Amino acid sequence: MRIRREIDDLEERDIDLIATVSDALAHPVRLKLFRYIMHSNQTMEPVCNKELVEVFGYAQATISQHVKKLVKSGLVEVKKKDKYSYYYANLGMLMQYLNTTKRFSIL
Repeated sequence: MRIRREIDDLEERDIDLIATVSDALAHPVRLKLFRYIMHSNQTMEPVCNKELVEVFGYAQATISQHVKKLVKSGLVEVKKKDKYSYYYANLGMLMQYLNTTKRFSIL
């Protein structure tokens, strides 16, 4: 079956966005980390890797791998200050993802 162009208004970059962000959010630990970073940003508290290790009790390498995937998806941004990296939720990317998935579900 072939999808007509006028029905399928999603572009390749939209499909890539949905796949990348969905993959980043597909792991329960990454969901918890992202939610924690969002909440901390709302209360104006900086979040660094050391804090995430303390709060979640995972090894530093595990936290780093999960955060790296969130950063790659665009959901989290990193700002370096001295020897520390601070994490910030990119709510613009989250909204873009939600809007794109909404368009995906409408035919």
